[in-house]
Formats: sequence, structure tokens, C-alpha cells
Amino acid sequence: MKKVAIIMGSDSDLPVVTPAIKQLKELGIETEVRVMSAHRTPDAAHDFAKNAVANGFGVIIAAAGMAAHLGGVLAASTTLPVIGIPCSSKMLDGMDAMLSTIMMPPGIPVAAVGVNAGKNAALLAAEILAVSNIELQAKLIEMREDMAKQVEEKDKALQEKIKEL
Repeated sequence: MKKVAIIMGSDSDLPVVTPAIKQLKELGIETEVRVMSAHRTPDAAHDFAKNAVANGFGVIIAAAGMAAHLGGVLAASTTLPVIGIPCSSKMLDGMDAMLSTIMMPPGIPVAAVGVNAGKNAALLAAEILAVSNIELQAKLIEMREDMAKQVEEKDKALQEKIKEL
């Protein structure tokens, strides 16, 4: 199975990507996590993305805050799907990063999840890889079935509480 790269613009983004790392490990997807800056190490980011296919990656997740150009820089250097995680900052609560992530020019798409939504980025990456991996598809289906059961159990508990009112 192809690997997933998680590239952070700063090591301060680790709390945001930790749920992604854990989710990918749970699904048995090999993950490489790196720090690269679109502005401070653009050559390293370019080289990583340019060689990602040859290095066995199938998806790249880019977590960045503020200007959040990392996803776009990586996407410009590869045809692999790039998923952006906009990270919140003290100034604009992540809205700046969200807009930077989603407002890509035609021809260089970056998918985006919600602000600080590392787990959803991992699940989207898994869904992309699952297109050609039946075992991974089965794991994702089972995960969704488990989530549905949890909601049903919560509804049953709520119904019991309502009876007591």
C-alpha cells in the first residue's frame, strides 16, 4: 500500500497532526511526518513533493497556519493528491489558513479539511488510498458501521433519560 506523508509547516503544528498520525496507524497505513516550510525551506518542500511518487507515497497531507502556502507549494510539485489542514493561529483563528488553503489557482488543486481537523485529513487520505485497496475499504466501512452503532446507543440512552423527565 502507498504511504501517506504528513508535512507540517512548523513543529508547533504537531498537536494538530497527532490525530492524523494515530488514525493512519490504526488503519495500518505507513506514515512519514516531516517539518518543511513553504517560505523558509521551499527547495526541500519542492524536492520532497517532486520525489514523492518515486518514494512510495500516495497522498500528502500539509498542515500549516497563517499564510498556509505549504499545501500549494507541495501540490505545485506533484500530481499526488494534497490535503491541506489549516491550523489555527492567535490572530485569525485559522480563517487566514483556511482561505489560503482553499483558494488555489486553477490547475493546482489542494483538498481541504476544517481548521485543525487532523483526523479528517487522515480519513480522507485513507479514502483516496482505498480506491485501489479492498482491505482498506473494508476497514473504513467497519469504522463507519461502528460510528453508526455508537450513535444508536447514544440515542437509546437519551430515550431512557427522556422517559425519566
